[in-house]
Amino acid sequence: MNQFYNSIEPNVIDDKMVQKAVEEQCPEDIRKLVKREGIDFKDVTELQLSFRNILQIDNLWQFETLTKLQLDNNIIEKIEALESLVHLVWLDLSFNNIEVIEGLDTLVKLQDLSLYNNRISIIEHMDTLQELQIFSIGKNNLTILEDVIYLRRFKNLRTLNLAGNPFCNDEQYTLFVVAHLPDLVYLDFKLREVAVLTYQDHTEPLEREEAQALAELEENQAKQKELEYHKTAFVEYLNGSFLFDSMYADDTEAAKLAYLPGVGDLLQAYRKEFVSVCESLFNYGLKEYEKREAEVSDFYESLHEALTANQQEGRKIILDFEDRNKRTLDEIQNASSYDIAESKQAEYKEDILQLSEALMTLEMLMTDQLEELLKDFERNIAAIASTFIENVKEIMTQCRDLENRHHGKLLEISVTTLEKSVKNELDEDLPDDTRMLLVNKTTIVNAVNTSHDIHLQKIDKRESDILSNTHRWQASVTEKAFQNEINRNRDRVKEIVQYIDNLQEELDNVEILELTE
Repeated sequence: MNQFYNSIEPNVIDDKMVQKAVEEQCPEDIRKLVKREGIDFKDVTELQLSFRNILQIDNLWQFETLTKLQLDNNIIEKIEALESLVHLVWLDLSFNNIEVIEGLDTLVKLQDLSLYNNRISIIEHMDTLQELQIFSIGKNNLTILEDVIYLRRFKNLRTLNLAGNPFCNDEQYTLFVVAHLPDLVYLDFKLREVAVLTYQDHTEPLEREEAQALAELEENQAKQKELEYHKTAFVEYLNGSFLFDSMYADDTEAAKLAYLPGVGDLLQAYRKEFVSVCESLFNYGLKEYEKREAEVSDFYESLHEALTANQQEGRKIILDFEDRNKRTLDEIQNASSYDIAESKQAEYKEDILQLSEALMTLEMLMTDQLEELLKDFERNIAAIASTFIENVKEIMTQCRDLENRHHGKLLEISVTTLEKSVKNELDEDLPDDTRMLLVNKTTIVNAVNTSHDIHLQKIDKRESDILSNTHRWQASVTEKAFQNEINRNRDRVKEIVQYIDNLQEELDNVEILELTE
C-alpha cells in the first residue's frame, strides 16, 4: 500500500458512493437530469468503483442486472457481498489486498475475472465459474506450479495471465502450464505447440482420467434417472435380486443354515424363482405406471378443451357487449338533453347487469361440467389404483408362497441333518457356529423359524411400501385436480367481478350535463 492510500481514510461501499459513481459514468448531457431525478440501481448494468480506497465490499445487492463491475485499485482484503450479482460477466478486483479466492459461488455467468496484483497463494473455490474464458491472477503469491492443474476444469478458458508469480521462475513454467491447459490461446502472450509435445506423457493420463470420470458421471446420472423413473412406478429395485438379497442381508441364522447338506442347491433354486416373480412385478409396475400417466394426461387434455371452449364463449359475450356499447359513453356525455342521457345511462347499467349474469351463468355451467369431469377422473383413478393394489398383493403372495415352501424344505433338511448328527452319520465338515445349531431339535427349529420370520417381514415391508405409495399417489393426484378447480373458479369469479366493477366505475365517472333550452 503506497503513501497515497495511507493518507486517505478507508471506505466501505455505501449508497452515497454508488450514487456518485452511477452519476459520473452517465453521459454529460443527461448527468444533471440523473442527479436531480435519480436512477434505479436495478437498471444499471455497469459500475466502476476504482481508486476509491475501498476496504470492504458492501451494499451492491441493489444492482440486480449488473454485468460489469470494476473494484480495482482499492485496498479490499476479502471478496464478499457479491452473492446477488448473478448476472455478472466481467469482474475486476486487481490491485487490492486479497489473500483468498472466495465469495464467487453464485457468479455462474462470469467470463472475465481479474485478480491481478493481490496476495493470493492458492487457486481455489472457483468450481462454479464454468463460463470463465479470461482469468488474470498475475503478480500474486502462487508458488506451487502443480496448482495450475486446478484450472483444467474450466473448459472455456482461453486466456490466462500468471506472470509475476514466484512459480514463474521455474524454467519449465510456460511448457508445464500450456501443456496441462491445451485449450489456452494465450498464456502471457506465448503459444503452446512445443509444450504440448514436451508434456504429452504427463497430460495424456490426465485426459484419460478426466474422460473416464466424465463417462462414469454420465453413467451414474443415467442410472439415477432410471431409478427415479422406477420409483415413480413404485417398483424400484425389483428388477433383480435386491429384495431377495435384502432378506438375507441381516439374517445371521440363514448364513449358518446355508452350510447344511443340500441347502446350497435349495437356496439357488429358491433365489431363481423369487427373482423371477420380482421381475414380473417390476414389468407389471412399469406398464401400470404408463397407464396411470395416460389417464392423468387424458383428463387434463379434456379439462383444457372444456376450459378453452368456455373461454371462447366468454370472450364472445364480452365482445358482443363491447360492440354494442363502444360509443355509448360518448353518447351519454354528449346527449342533446339530460333526459336522453339519463335514459341511455339506465340502458347501459341494465346491459352491464345482463353481462354480469351471462358471464356468471357461463361460469356456473363450467363449474358443473368440470365437477362431472372430476368425478369421472376420481372414479377412474380409484379403479386403476385398486386394480394395481390387488395385483401387487397377488404377486407378493407368490413371494410369500415361495418363502413358505423354502421354509418347509429347509426345516426338513435341518431336522434330517440333526438326526444324522445325533447318530454320528454326518459326513460333512460343518463350521462351528453351524454345529452349534445341531444341539437339539428346538435349537435348529428356532433358527429356521427366525430366518423365516425375517424373510416374511422383508416381503411384507416391500408390499406395504408399494401399497402406501399407490394410496398416496391416488390421493395426491385427485386432490390436486379438485384444488386446481377450486382455485380456477375463485379466480374466474374475481375476474368477472373486477371487470363488471370497472365498467360500472367507468359509467359512474361519466358526467351528464344538464342542458337548458
